[in-house]
Amino acid sequence: MTYDGKVEEIVYVNEETGYTVLYFSADEEYFTAVGIFPLIAEGELLRITGEFKVNKKFGEQFVVDRVEFSKPNDLMGICKFLASGLFKGIGEKMAMQIVNYFGIDTLKILDETPERLCEVRGIGHKKCIEIITAYNASRKMKESILFLQKYDIPMGLAIKIYRKYENATIPVVSDNPYQLVNDIEGVGFLTADKIASKMGIDKHSPFRIKAGIRHTLQEGAMQFGHTCLPVENLIVAAEKLLGVTEEEVRENLPDTPNVKQLSVDGVMTAADAVNYETENSISSKLIRLTKTVSAIGKATEGEVDEFQKAFGIQLDEKQRDAITSVFNGGVTVITGGPGTGKTTIIRGIATIMRQRGKKVMLSAPTGRACKRIFEATGEDAKTIHRLLGMDFGDHTVYNEMSPLPVDVLIVDEISMADIYIFNKLLKAIPTGSRLVLVGDKDQLPSVSCGNILADIIGCGFITTVYLTEVHRQTQDSYIVTNAHRINHGEIPVVKGASDFFFVRKNDSLDILKEVVGMTKTRIPNYLHIAPDDIQVLVPMKKGLVGAENINRELQNALNPSGFEKQYGENLFRVGDRVMQTVNNYEAVWKKEDGETGSGVFNGDLGYVYSIGKDGMTVLFEDGKKVLYEDGATDEIMLAYCISVHKSQGSEFPVVILVLGGSSPTLMTRNLLYTAVTRAKRMVVIIGGDEQLSRMVHNDYTVKRYSLLGYLLQKNKSKFELLWGNDDA
Repeated sequence: MTYDGKVEEIVYVNEETGYTVLYFSADEEYFTAVGIFPLIAEGELLRITGEFKVNKKFGEQFVVDRVEFSKPNDLMGICKFLASGLFKGIGEKMAMQIVNYFGIDTLKILDETPERLCEVRGIGHKKCIEIITAYNASRKMKESILFLQKYDIPMGLAIKIYRKYENATIPVVSDNPYQLVNDIEGVGFLTADKIASKMGIDKHSPFRIKAGIRHTLQEGAMQFGHTCLPVENLIVAAEKLLGVTEEEVRENLPDTPNVKQLSVDGVMTAADAVNYETENSISSKLIRLTKTVSAIGKATEGEVDEFQKAFGIQLDEKQRDAITSVFNGGVTVITGGPGTGKTTIIRGIATIMRQRGKKVMLSAPTGRACKRIFEATGEDAKTIHRLLGMDFGDHTVYNEMSPLPVDVLIVDEISMADIYIFNKLLKAIPTGSRLVLVGDKDQLPSVSCGNILADIIGCGFITTVYLTEVHRQTQDSYIVTNAHRINHGEIPVVKGASDFFFVRKNDSLDILKEVVGMTKTRIPNYLHIAPDDIQVLVPMKKGLVGAENINRELQNALNPSGFEKQYGENLFRVGDRVMQTVNNYEAVWKKEDGETGSGVFNGDLGYVYSIGKDGMTVLFEDGKKVLYEDGATDEIMLAYCISVHKSQGSEFPVVILVLGGSSPTLMTRNLLYTAVTRAKRMVVIIGGDEQLSRMVHNDYTVKRYSLLGYLLQKNKSKFELLWGNDDA
């Protein structure tokens, strides 16, 4: 529906997003309109397009998709427009004087001969300049918005683009719409390409090809975690994306801005410059930590024995090696599967180091992982973001100029960190300190960019201790036993198990019914827990038993009547379980105790706390409350069911793993292993025997391209050339 009419009253404006509530009159109709608007004033004439929707709280509203400007065409409208507050120096009295003097031609005068304002009594030269400047700024903004809307750019994005370029919007976008990809957050290559196509820009334009090359690298990072790509792979992918020839891509690659090419083990490789510099910085800092560690003497047998006695445990040989190795070197990696005692080692290192008067800090990429450290060891741990004091934006309190006050830093679940936050962490570690990295090398690689744990282990010169023996106290757990069986290519055992079940179902509808019934009643009744303690995991998002559909079914089963609101394709209700899907360093949060800050991160879990006219508020598990305005809710997804990849770094009382309907390429051993190791009390696998067997025996792992291993070797040689090889 489209209406031509007038803005009668502006009820609410969010200046950050442009979300506006106003009263609008069109012909004989008078109604409430809501949506993303540019800077507008009461009295303005607009053409608005959208549809009427019923809001449970506020009633019927016209939800606006598109806004076009018209000029007021009557004296009262012009007067109200000028007095709206948009134009510095014009109040109601001055607006009336101007309109009384120029009449219906007022806006024409302002457009064509604005200097004539000086003819109006009370307007001197200085005030005339003020009014003209403000009027022209408003006019330029509207011209820019209209220009962008011609290319179907949503209003919210159009406002963001205008705020970046202001009066240069039209020339910048006309000259090279692909510039938006570099300058505007939220504009990707596909959006810019759509604009360029409508402008008639040739698909063989070098601007387009270079933007497509960089987009291919960035998509590789976002979708698959690659920090680089072999040049031949990049060319094939870019050629397919752009619909141009291989020769055109190859010809434009050397001149593509912010793309670095290098030879890695004889293979020409391309990387986004940001990723290359980040991994190069990581490698340099890790090598420096290994070479400049402060001497503190070896851990004695007596210290280790005293720790064992104090906590009533008996360490195996590898566990003792893990503890003592930290005293010998600057960087130590400790890796092992479930039940091999990684958390015991963390406690041992922290205990003995503190007895020696050393400052010890513990950290992990996620709040859930930090909580698990505390529950297992009694040691306080902070997320990496919180440890660094990440403030509004990308700023950190601790950095290379202001290092952390730490002698020993232990980071658990390190494979879940991306290269960007890991680089910030390394920069904040003072020279001479010790870094301990803990993780499970057999889990899936991080959903984020990079392959930190595998690359550090693979370089061969950073001390790595492999824990292999399962603790006696966990051998009764079929979860632990079966995790190790899966890892060795053996079918899990379910006979006689009280914490590990396999429900044989092949039909997708039967699987869906089983998931809902188990989550809602059967498992809660069996274990005397709430449905919130159950996490459903799946290999994929789409399909009848994919994450999206299972989420809808569980939402209707577990939270059928909460206050709800539709955000695009997503329906959220108060009380829904949700997850943050991207890192957002700008998101402002507040806790009940008054603490404030910014930053919510990919994988953070919480609940929809409230839904109102300002947006949707989410209460995260760590107590942070974050308001998501209407334009930002795409960062949130329902989380009754999540992908196995998204579950990494987390642990849940009960895991239900759904195998039905999955692509064979996803049915891998390490995906099954990762899912099983997310559970503390119970695992339920639902699927067919053939699917389970296929996963156990499929040890294929998707190649993740990264530069860290190569750069560690390269920078080690460089360091030794400059400073000598103290290992010789």
